[in-house]
Amino acid sequence: MSTKVTGIKPAGKFIIFSMILAGCAFGGYRWWQGNGARFMPDAETRGSVVPRKADLPAGIGEGSGSNKPVTLPGTSPASLDTPEVRFLHWAWNAQMGMMFATGGTQTAEGSLMAKNGVNMKLIRQDDVTKMQEELITFARALDKGEKQPAVGAHFVAIMGDGSATFLTGVNEVLRRIGPEYTAKVVGVIGFSRGEDKFMGPKGWKDNPKSAMGGVVSGYLRDGDWNIAQKWLGDNSLRNNPDEKTYDPDALNWVSANDYLDACEKFITGYTETRPVVRNGRKTGEVKRIKVDAVVTWTPGDVNIAQQKGGLISIVSTKEYASQMPCTIIGIDKWMRGNRSTVEKMLDAMYQGADAVRSSDEALDAAAKVSDMAYGESSTGPEYWKKYYKGTVERDKQGLMVELGGSSVCNLADNLLVFGLTAGSQNLFAATYTVFGNIVKDQYPDLVPSIDPVGQILDTSYVQALAKRSAPTSSEIAAAKPSGFEKTGSVKRDKIISRKAWQIQFNTGNAAFTPSAGKTLNRLLQDLLIANDTVVEIYGHTDNIGDPSKNMALSEARAFAVKSWLEKRSPVNFPKGRIRVFAMGQTNPIAPNNSNDGRAKNRRVEIVMGARN
Repeated sequence: MSTKVTGIKPAGKFIIFSMILAGCAFGGYRWWQGNGARFMPDAETRGSVVPRKADLPAGIGEGSGSNKPVTLPGTSPASLDTPEVRFLHWAWNAQMGMMFATGGTQTAEGSLMAKNGVNMKLIRQDDVTKMQEELITFARALDKGEKQPAVGAHFVAIMGDGSATFLTGVNEVLRRIGPEYTAKVVGVIGFSRGEDKFMGPKGWKDNPKSAMGGVVSGYLRDGDWNIAQKWLGDNSLRNNPDEKTYDPDALNWVSANDYLDACEKFITGYTETRPVVRNGRKTGEVKRIKVDAVVTWTPGDVNIAQQKGGLISIVSTKEYASQMPCTIIGIDKWMRGNRSTVEKMLDAMYQGADAVRSSDEALDAAAKVSDMAYGESSTGPEYWKKYYKGTVERDKQGLMVELGGSSVCNLADNLLVFGLTAGSQNLFAATYTVFGNIVKDQYPDLVPSIDPVGQILDTSYVQALAKRSAPTSSEIAAAKPSGFEKTGSVKRDKIISRKAWQIQFNTGNAAFTPSAGKTLNRLLQDLLIANDTVVEIYGHTDNIGDPSKNMALSEARAFAVKSWLEKRSPVNFPKGRIRVFAMGQTNPIAPNNSNDGRAKNRRVEIVMGARN
C-alpha cells in the first residue's frame, strides 16, 4: 500500500542563509529576536554561470558493524542525575545510529547513552533558523554564567554541504558574544546515500546538454540544489541563479517553500510566465514555463514516483557519496568545558552505528525510535527502515526508480571522514569548502564569504576516542571505499559527467609545469565527493608532431594525472577506480590552426560514471 507523506515540516535539510528578513531573495528568514534588525540586499540579476566543479574525494565505504553483542534498549526513560543534553534534529534516516543509542526521545534505560551517563533529549526541528536561534540562546545563557543552561540547544545536526553557510551565518552573531562561543563541527553520525537526489527526464541523463532551458523545482540553495549544481559543473553546463527569469541556455529554477512543495509543483504541473534573458540581459520576450524536474529527498522522491512518475534519478548522493554527511554542531565553550560528556555522547552514537549495521534487531529498534522522534502519523517504523536501506520501485508510469538510501557512521568512519587515517583526505573539509564556494560564487551579495574550515572544525573529541579505543585494522578496512572491478570504459547510460581540464605539461613530455599544481589540487578536491563512481581519464594532444607519438604522449599524460591522484589519496582512489584512455590528436575540441585552439586540444578529460 502506497504512503503519501506530507507532514514533514518545511526545510528538512536545507542550507541556511544567515539573517535574511522577509522580502529578501531567499524567501524571508526571521531575524533572531533581541539581536536587532539587519537587512541583507536582494540578489541582483546575474547572468547564468557554470557552477564550480564539485567532485570531492571518494567517501567512506559501507562497512559492517563491530559484531559485538547487541543489547536492545528498554522502553522507560533512564534515571540519570546528569544534566540534560538537548539535540535538535531533522527527520533524516542518516541518524539511525543516534536513534538506537538513545533508545527513545529521551535517554532510555539500558541504552548506550544511559550506559555512558548521557541524558539526551531528542527534539525534532525542521526550521534551521530555529536551530540557529537555539544555539545563540544557549550561548547567551552560557555568557551570563549558567554552566548548564536550561534554555537553547546543546547540539544540532546539519548536512555537511550546507554547513558552510549555516555556520558562517550563526557564527557572525556568536562571535559578537565572544570568540570562545563559536559553533563547531565535532563529528559525523551518518550520510545521505541516495535519498537526496536530482530527478529529471531520462533524456537529461542520456544527454546532459538537453537539460539546458529546463526548469527545476526545489528549495533553492539547499543541499539538494547543491546536487544539481555539482552535476552542472561536472558537465560544464550553465545555471541561471535568478529564479525570476528564464534563460534558454541554462538550467532554470522555480522556488519552492520546501522539498515536498517542490514535488507538488511537478506533480500538479505548475506553470508561470517569465521574462527571457540571455547572459543576464532581458531580450524583451516572455515565456510560459513548466516544471520539468525536481530536487528533493525522501519521502519527496517517493511521492513523485507514486503519484505521477516519469522522472528518474539523474544523480544523487548515492554517486556523490561524500557530499552530505550528517554533522554534529555545538558551542565550543560548553563542549570544551564538558569534554567528557561530548566524548561519551559520540561514543554512544558510534556504538549505535555498529549495532544498526550488524543487527537487524537494532535497526528495527532504531526505526521505532525514529518513528517516535519524527512524529509522522502517516508512516511507521517499517517506512523508515525500508527507505533507510533504499529500494528500487516501479513508478506510476512504469519506470524503475531508486528511492531512499542512508548510512550510519562509527568511529572508524569518522577517522576517514576527517582525514585522520593514513592515506585519506579530509572529506568534510572538502565538502564544506567546495559547496560553500558554489553559493558564494553565485550569490556574493548574500554570502560574501565563508569561515575557513579550520575555524569551525574540532576533531579532538574523535581523536580522543580513537586513542582510548582505536578501531581495528579490519574496522578501518571496512570503512574504506570498496574495491572497483576493473572493466572497460563506462557504459553510455552510466555516465554521470564529462569535463575537460586544462592541465599544463612541459612541451613534448608528461611532466607537469609548476602552474599545473593549482589545477591538480582543484581536481583532487573536486574528485572528493563521488565515492561510488568510476573515474576515467582521457589524454588528448594537439596535431603537432607524429600521430603515433602523440598517442603515446596522451597516454603518458593521463597516467601522470592518475598517479598524482593516487599518491595524494590512496584511500580515496582504490585500485581499479581510475581508468586511463589515450586519444592522441584524434578528438580535437577546437581547430588546430591557432595557438589558442591547440592549447584547448592539449587537455585531460575526466569522465565520472556509475559502476557497470
